[in-house]
Amino acid sequence: MSEKCLAVVEVNQDLCSRCYVCQSICPYDAIKRDDEGKVNINIEECQVCGICYSACPASAIKMQYYTYDNLTEYLKQAQAKSPKTETLVLMCRGNSPNTGEVKDILKEQNLKIDNYIALRLPCAGRVPTDFVFEALNLGIKNIVSIQCEDPFCRYKEGTKINTRRLTLAKNVLKQLGYDDNAVRVIKFSRKAVYDVLECVGCDKCIFICPYKALEFEPFATPKVIEEKCVGCGACQLVCPHHAIQVKGFEFENVLKRYGESAQKVAAQGKGPAVLAFICQWSEFSALDSPNKAFEGKNVLALEVPCFKSLDPVHVVNALSCGFEGVIAVVCSSKDCKLQEGRDTAERNLDVILDVLKKKNLLERFQLYEESPRCQGDFEQKLNEFYQKIANLPKEPKAEAKAECTR
Repeated sequence: MSEKCLAVVEVNQDLCSRCYVCQSICPYDAIKRDDEGKVNINIEECQVCGICYSACPASAIKMQYYTYDNLTEYLKQAQAKSPKTETLVLMCRGNSPNTGEVKDILKEQNLKIDNYIALRLPCAGRVPTDFVFEALNLGIKNIVSIQCEDPFCRYKEGTKINTRRLTLAKNVLKQLGYDDNAVRVIKFSRKAVYDVLECVGCDKCIFICPYKALEFEPFATPKVIEEKCVGCGACQLVCPHHAIQVKGFEFENVLKRYGESAQKVAAQGKGPAVLAFICQWSEFSALDSPNKAFEGKNVLALEVPCFKSLDPVHVVNALSCGFEGVIAVVCSSKDCKLQEGRDTAERNLDVILDVLKKKNLLERFQLYEESPRCQGDFEQKLNEFYQKIANLPKEPKAEAKAECTR
């Protein structure tokens, strides 16, 4: 963490009523009170989940991301573009990658909703109850909250807390005459899925799974134990035939996304074409507002569910099909939301570095450990890497090709 960390979460002592709700609700024990009873946030322990912000009855906690005003403004802008849309879908980052699969999730829950406004958040627990009421006040008729299943919440208590809040909100709304389905909660967690026709029974996935979520089956495809699978993607990375994948992060789809974009990004002529692999939890603005985060730069951002699923093949391949630099942004070992199996990620990194060194491409790749707790850190690191790539001589192999293949 930067020595000059400009914290994105802080307490306004003038507004704080010393109720200590924030301290009691923080999943990371990052909020303490001093000898005078003042509440302070230990930014080194804070994971920027936003649960304290959404729980503070005095609005004394200031936050950089996803504030009540931010959420309300986003909703108003979305309504202006689609004034007849009456459904708001709140999605947890953990169950909905930015490729967008909301309809599939709703369909699995037997909900047919064709038109909706999607609002993606790091955690369901950071949604203030006031925002739910304001959304209905602005003309939204139905709110669907797609939350991770309780045991798989990346912020420990987020889904449990938000479920309780929405239950209380529904009781209030019912008394005000709203329909029972005005607010609905869906529990959904992303899991690994097999293509049984591609599986050859090598069992590498069973060996690598850090959560013991795969079970050997004699003469058959291994079994996914759904109550243990967290969708980290480690199994997908070692499967030689891509027979097991995490939906939304399939190898071929990722390949297609940056492959089709390589020529387009390079042709913009704003500077070197850079591909950024970003862990869902390490950076917020670059994934939710890439146009703003990368303004003036030729950068394409691709989301990964965890450091463990950063495929060395994609890094090497991207540098061969039009991108002049690749940056990977991941959580530190302390901040990792999926702690088990970190050694797998470290081994993958060693593989990436070894291959790039042999191909004389090592200086075109950089991995940073990042956290959204310090404002401006990501921007600074990206600028440094971008300038470094801009100063490197342009190699023929970095020129855009019509198609990127594995």
